Amino acid sequence: MKKRYKILIIAFAFLVLVGGAFTIYVSDYYPVEIDNDTISPTSSYKTKGNLTIFSADTPGNTGLIFYPGGRVDEKAYYPLMEKLSQSNITCVLVKMPFHLAVLDTNAANQVYDKLPDIEHWYIGGHSLGGSMASSYAASNPDKIEGVFLLGAYIYGDISPDRVLTIYGSNDLVLDRSKITYTENIIVIEGGNHAYFGNYGEQDGDGTATITHDEQQKQTVQAVISFIM
Repeated sequence: MKKRYKILIIAFAFLVLVGGAFTIYVSDYYPVEIDNDTISPTSSYKTKGNLTIFSADTPGNTGLIFYPGGRVDEKAYYPLMEKLSQSNITCVLVKMPFHLAVLDTNAANQVYDKLPDIEHWYIGGHSLGGSMASSYAASNPDKIEGVFLLGAYIYGDISPDRVLTIYGSNDLVLDRSKITYTENIIVIEGGNHAYFGNYGEQDGDGTATITHDEQQKQTVQAVISFIM
């Protein structure tokens, strides 16, 4: 009886330790860093639950779902989403539990009913969010027409022909050895891992020699060319 009681105490202590470590880990995330003039005052976006929808300037039938990077405030991607929506693409930014897309890989499933007029869906993401977006697309080929990955690589059984991979030349976070394919790869000269979003500098990353705005503009051009 004493042995069993001791085991229960050890198990409880282990759970408390793991839970505490997880709480500390998810609490230490990258907050948004956006100047007041970064988002246009005429930008059209609205939040519904854990989704922020950026309406296209000219309504169309193409939509894009975006998964944020791991431990990054989803608002850091507002400038990128705004730029994409200005190219007539309705963008849906997903807020992930604890800022980790791996905890809700199927979050895209809640999007379609909210935007029934969209006929062509694409999905993308940054870093961990990109990997989880790729995984979702691999499991739902009937729902997603293509994928774009920012500072990420293909994760799951999906043809590289359906994927656009973009990363900065100064990205020191991305494990480039995982990019074992050669199709649809774009390297942004002077870009790094963090500047796809607006959340400052990332631990272990290289120094960008271009601005957030420039890296995101080049990203949008590449994504539009891939989709259109």
